[in-house]
Amino acid sequence: MSQNSPKLAEIIAVGSELLTPQRVDTNSLTITQSLNLLGVEVFTKQVIGDDRKRLTDAIRHALERADIIILSGGLGPTEDDVTRDAAAAALGRNLEHSAEQEAILINRFRQFNRPMAQNNLRQTFLIEGAEALPNPNGSAPGQFVLTARGALALLPGPPRELKPMVERELVPRLKPLLPPQVIKVRTFRITGIGESDLDTLIAPVYTKYTNPVTTVLSSLGDLWVHLRAQCDTEAEVDALLKEVGDPIASLLGDRVYSTDPDDTLELAVGRLLRDHQATVATAESCTGGLIAARLTDAPGSSDFFIAGYVTYTDAQKHSILGISQALLDEHTAVSEPVAAAMAEAARRLSSATYGVASTGYAGPSGGTETEPVGTIYLAIAAPEGTRCTRLRYGADRYRNRTLATQATLDLLRKTLQTEPEA
Repeated sequence: MSQNSPKLAEIIAVGSELLTPQRVDTNSLTITQSLNLLGVEVFTKQVIGDDRKRLTDAIRHALERADIIILSGGLGPTEDDVTRDAAAAALGRNLEHSAEQEAILINRFRQFNRPMAQNNLRQTFLIEGAEALPNPNGSAPGQFVLTARGALALLPGPPRELKPMVERELVPRLKPLLPPQVIKVRTFRITGIGESDLDTLIAPVYTKYTNPVTTVLSSLGDLWVHLRAQCDTEAEVDALLKEVGDPIASLLGDRVYSTDPDDTLELAVGRLLRDHQATVATAESCTGGLIAARLTDAPGSSDFFIAGYVTYTDAQKHSILGISQALLDEHTAVSEPVAAAMAEAARRLSSATYGVASTGYAGPSGGTETEPVGTIYLAIAAPEGTRCTRLRYGADRYRNRTLATQATLDLLRKTLQTEPEA
């Protein structure tokens, strides 16, 4: 493998089940992330069913155009696990029985006090010249083979086996084959802005550069901006990420809720509540407990979460939260005064530092002429007063509830950020 030219990779996910609606190939995301951090670009991904000939042809074509080829899946003990056979055929090599792998396999079954079926011995065959990749989480070893252009790797399909094998076995073997370089990623986790508006805002900065590579990813109400830079030295890469990242951070302002790529908004809010030694309670109508569910998703949320009230009807808002019938009759349940009263009731009933509330028409039916479907009111009751906001979405119930939950957490985050820490 030439040390100076850019390195290109191809990923082939193997398994007929991945061609059905029931299973999704997530392994390629894990592999791509690790390769990108090595400075290797993935230019092709494909899924091939359990067909020996088709898979052999796909590997042969990959060998002609890719420096690094990663196959995932098809290393099991059954007849439809064809990855070993297809890879050996594509390389023009034999499969060789490994006494060492057989001993490892027998010992694994002995540890679990289970008899080993004869077909498990298929997993003890390695491609001629391949190095076995240990798999403490499963019965199938991975395989690593040097090729004329670079390397080919066979990895097990179960994610709990593949991910640690990529990190502990594959990456260390690929590093010596690649040019020495320093690669770092700077990440912004963002909410409160749409993807197109985000790109319009920051594109004048990042489009000036091909290094770092900027990627914008989006899910409902949540966005990531990744800056991936590679240089010869750590000082150079740090300077480059600062040069590009700082102006982007300035433009984004308080829309950035974290710089940890694995963070979530609820984790960020939880940290702020702990920092302030504050607690929270929820009163939900249209979101049906989704706000409470996200706040309590992480372990240790009992440090700050006190109680959640799901009061879906006017009668429950009156009987549980104590919202006056006169207020409900005058303004209706979907209104700013009722949202504020719900948040204040959650705070009062639980003695929490903050009460948060949601009420609205989630859709697809309901609404009035002045408050159509997709109208949602959110409120935060804090020691210094109550803050409300009105949202207008469309008729998609799932989208409305998800975005309202995200907006409520973001409103709580911004409220906490304006207060000094305990």
